[in-house]
Amino acid sequence: MITTTNILLLTLAYLIGALPFSILAGKLLKGIDIREHGSGNAGATNTFRVLGKKAGIPVLFLDVLKGFLAVSLAHYSEFGSDTEMFINISLAYGIAAVLGHVFPVYVGFRGGKGVATLLGLMIGAFPQAALLSIGVFVFILILSKYVSLSSILAGFVFPIGVYLFSEILISTMVIFSLFVPILLLATHQRNIERIFRGEESKVKIKLRRRGDY
Repeated sequence: MITTTNILLLTLAYLIGALPFSILAGKLLKGIDIREHGSGNAGATNTFRVLGKKAGIPVLFLDVLKGFLAVSLAHYSEFGSDTEMFINISLAYGIAAVLGHVFPVYVGFRGGKGVATLLGLMIGAFPQAALLSIGVFVFILILSKYVSLSSILAGFVFPIGVYLFSEILISTMVIFSLFVPILLLATHQRNIERIFRGEESKVKIKLRRRGDY
């Protein structure tokens, strides 16, 4: 159902998603456009790579929050939280935020890959399935040190989580859950190629041992 309220909330969701926190961090901290450094993406991973964890952690949190807030806008719609339309509109607002992150109106429609904002959507709409994906992401990241590979495999687990943990399962939920791994594959093609060539950057993970506190 298309109403003025839904159109306004959908637009707001896009504008929230389009907030370019990584670009703002680059400008404020080093006076640079982060899209001209590292991988060239305006996202949390490249922020970690170029600006370090002091900037990367806040940007990651804010990018995830964008997706979560967009999904939460559904509570201001005219649909009850126990209806199928509420689920559909929640997903629509979350997807609008992801598109905003990938194509941000504020900075020439050149954004990031939308993984963190997509995660915020998943947490807001499917918290248990999202938790499963986060667990897989962390596990693969510790083993491989590849953020891209961890993201892709976590995406492939997500549909399984949606199927296992959802009390009701409607077609839009199934379509969206399958859309997640497809999107991650599409946006990480270059990363996959670099992994096969042995050129993909690895993250440094330091695990504390006893006595390091």
